[in-house]
Amino acid sequence: MGLLDFLRGSGASTPVRARQEPRLSAESGISAPDNAFQTGGPWISFPMGGPSKAGVMVNERTTMSLPAVMQALRILTGVFAMVPMYYCRKDGTGTHRLEGDPLYALMNERPNEAQSHYDFREILLGDVLMTGNFYAYVSRDALMRPSVLTRLDPFGCQPLQTFDRVSGQQMFYDATLPDGSTGRFPARDIWHVRGMGRNGLQGLNPIAFMKEAFGENLATASFVQNYWRNNAQPPTVLSTDKSIKPDERQAIKDDWKSRFSGVENAGETAVLSNGLKPIYMPVNNKDGQLVETRTMQVLDIARAWGVPPHLLFELSKATFGNIEQQSLEFVIYHLGPHFSRVAASAAHAFAASGCTFVHDPSDLVKGGFLDRAQGIAALRNGGVMSTDEGRAEFGLNPVGGDAGGEIWRPINMGVSGQPSPDPATGS
Repeated sequence: MGLLDFLRGSGASTPVRARQEPRLSAESGISAPDNAFQTGGPWISFPMGGPSKAGVMVNERTTMSLPAVMQALRILTGVFAMVPMYYCRKDGTGTHRLEGDPLYALMNERPNEAQSHYDFREILLGDVLMTGNFYAYVSRDALMRPSVLTRLDPFGCQPLQTFDRVSGQQMFYDATLPDGSTGRFPARDIWHVRGMGRNGLQGLNPIAFMKEAFGENLATASFVQNYWRNNAQPPTVLSTDKSIKPDERQAIKDDWKSRFSGVENAGETAVLSNGLKPIYMPVNNKDGQLVETRTMQVLDIARAWGVPPHLLFELSKATFGNIEQQSLEFVIYHLGPHFSRVAASAAHAFAASGCTFVHDPSDLVKGGFLDRAQGIAALRNGGVMSTDEGRAEFGLNPVGGDAGGEIWRPINMGVSGQPSPDPATGS
């Protein structure tokens, strides 16, 4: 018995277990280790894509071939990248932008040598929307401050965790870097922005979980393409009273398709022999509600990505009286969670104590010129902002001096319980 054991007492003590690290999986190509606790179970080992029940392949490439999906991604990622994310310090006097801090420049000027801040933020949200996760390798300077962010392939990163009762949950990442090297990295070296998830480790892959909905869209698009490839003609049956051998049937079918299918053969004259007669099977796309089906599928994509239909150019139900309100809701309810998710992730990974990251979407919610002018005039006359602050809202240079920085006080306003100032003396 050692001295520490003697001081603890001779009673039975709980054995201390060695901390067990997750096994390395990136180098061996394993994306779903058997230990479900460390990998998060089936929520992150869900397959990327595959054939849907409609019989078409669903993956990132095929999904992005749908115009509504491309527009949804373009509007979400593009508008998100437009909004600056400021590094700020909060104290008793308010929120102050730390424009001189390297983190401010990292997020708003140059995240790396290959991409502008717009490109980087656009691909950031694109990865979250398409795969559920965004990963970036964090390079640091001599003072261990983040200096470069390099985007990593989401399918080349595997989050793992370990747990002990003292330090709690710890995250590790098995990742493949852009130079092809692989390794295990602590959480400080990998910036991970998660989409909506079910285990707190990794976001859900929208394409995998909504595979059937996207498969319906792809199958409908394939049907329309085949319809035009067959010269917009209904299915044709060639009948005859004579007996035809199987090989002859196939030869007749192939000859018919080569001569009369495709838009380049539109209007060709058919000459039949051996008693063959064409019988056209009626197909009515109007009765089949093809147009209505494609419209509903655009609405499904709008629901999947959280985009108002009018931003996908689906205006069949638009009243043109509520589009402005829908655009405001787009910023608040659809982009708002993405702003909070990225800002919270950046603050957790990089921010110092008392500091945080804040998005400023004010430019997105500005009204028309007249509405803005009237609003700023009311704030100016009410003593809420100065002349220079109002001019800054329109991108105008400050007046400067007392004239630009003076805060007005309406003459009919005063402090409760104090006498009104004398208009002649101002006191």
